[in-house]
Amino acid sequence: MNVQHADPLEEVLTLVGTTSRLSVGLAAGGEWALAFDPPEGVKFNAIRRGRCLLTVEGVPEPIELAEGDCFLLVQPRAFTLAGGADVRPVPAAPIFAAATDGVARVGDGEDVLLLGGRFDFGERARELLLDALPPVIHVPGHTAEAATVRWALEQIAAELRARPPASALVTEHLALVMLIHLLRLHLVTAGPGGTSGWPAGLTDPVVAPALRAMHADPARPWTVSQLAGVAAVSRSTLAARFKQVVGRGPLEYLTGWRLELAAARLRRGDETLEAIAREVGYGSVSALSNAFKRRIGVSPRDYRRRAGPV
Repeated sequence: MNVQHADPLEEVLTLVGTTSRLSVGLAAGGEWALAFDPPEGVKFNAIRRGRCLLTVEGVPEPIELAEGDCFLLVQPRAFTLAGGADVRPVPAAPIFAAATDGVARVGDGEDVLLLGGRFDFGERARELLLDALPPVIHVPGHTAEAATVRWALEQIAAELRARPPASALVTEHLALVMLIHLLRLHLVTAGPGGTSGWPAGLTDPVVAPALRAMHADPARPWTVSQLAGVAAVSRSTLAARFKQVVGRGPLEYLTGWRLELAAARLRRGDETLEAIAREVGYGSVSALSNAFKRRIGVSPRDYRRRAGPV
C-alpha cells in the first residue's frame, strides 16, 4: 500500500489560524511581584536575565524560572510573576500601561528581564489543541533540547533592539517558530498523562503512523485494517491502542478531522458544498450534511452563514 504521511501538528496549527503578538518587555529588581488577569490567547514569557517565580491559578506549586527558561500559559488563568515568595503582588496592568521604550519596570533595578507576548488562535483551537495540553508548559533553558527556542529568542531580542525594516513581521514569525518548538519539546518530554487526545498520539509508536496517514489523505475511505497495516500491527491492537491514547477510535477520529477540514473551508466561503464534500471524503452533499449536523449541531449551509466572511 502506497501511503503518504503528513504532520498533524502543522496541519492543526495552520487550520486554527495561529498568529503571534509580542508585548512590551518587563524589567524588575529588588522586591517585586505582579498579578496578571487571565490572558487572552496563549501567553508566553521568556526569562532573558535573572530568576523569578511563576504562580498559576489552579497549579499547586509555584514554578521557579531561571535565565533562558520560558513558559506557555495555555489556559486563561490568573497568574503571578514575583522576585520572591513572600512579596505582596500589585496589579500588572497599570505597570504595563506606564511602559516606556517598550519596557515596563517594577521594583528596584533590572536584575530580571522578561520578554513576552501571546499567541492567538481561531475558534476551534480550544477543542482541537489547547484542551489536550496542561495549563502551563515550562521549558527549562539549560536543556539541550531548548537550543532552537533560545536561538529564536536571541533573534527576537536583536530585532527589537535594532528595529530594522519589517522587524515586526520577522519577530511574529520567530515567535511562531518558538511556539512550534515549545510544543514539540512538550510532546517529547511530557510522559504519560502530560498530554491527551491526538497530541498524545504523535509520540506513540503505534498511533503516530496511523494519525499521519489519515492527515495525509483524509478523503481516502480508510478502514481500521488499512490503518493497522500502516502501523504494522494487528487491527485489534491499533483499535485498542488508538482508543486508549487518543480517547476515541481511529475512524471516529477520522470523521472528526474531516468535519474540521469541512468547517474551515466553510469559514473561507469560497468553495461549493459539492467540492468540500468531495475533498474531505464524503460522496455527496447530503452525506456531508448529515455528518456535519450530527457532530457540529447545524447544517453546513447554516454554519457558513453564521461564520460570515473571514
